[in-house]
Amino acid sequence: MIAVVACGNPNRSDDGAGLAVLQLLRARDLNQESGVRLLDAGTDGMAAMFAARGCRTLVIVDACQSGSEPGAIFEVPGSELTLRYQPGLNLHDFRWDHALFSGKAIFRDAFPDDVVVFLIEAQQLGLGLSLSEAVSGAVPKVADRIEELIRMRLFAAWRV
Repeated sequence: MIAVVACGNPNRSDDGAGLAVLQLLRARDLNQESGVRLLDAGTDGMAAMFAARGCRTLVIVDACQSGSEPGAIFEVPGSELTLRYQPGLNLHDFRWDHALFSGKAIFRDAFPDDVVVFLIEAQQLGLGLSLSEAVSGAVPKVADRIEELIRMRLFAAWRV
């Protein structure tokens, strides 16, 4: 099973980039593809962690602010972004990067080692329902790359 988990808040402009990618993948009927699960986790890191349980591959899509050019796309191995959770006052602080660490610690072999994270550099994160032009242009590129990864991994699994 391959899980594609989109994170973000569509009410904060470009923070909805991951969800826009997920909508494109659904429109391409990838949610009907055997062995693929598509999930909108919003800002819920726990949902991302539980969605990955039992999967062979996990793909996470989110917006970021790194200071790069808006619309820049980063494809990063999940192992480079894993972060130990430091308990705070509420679970809103538990993000997908914490889910990568905690999921492996809790579920062990039932949590995927094959994790790919796609980040799209945000231009604006204020209140609003639309993506900036730069991020809108990046969304189909990320969806294309994820679709390619899914097909490659499904083909590889089929051959085994």
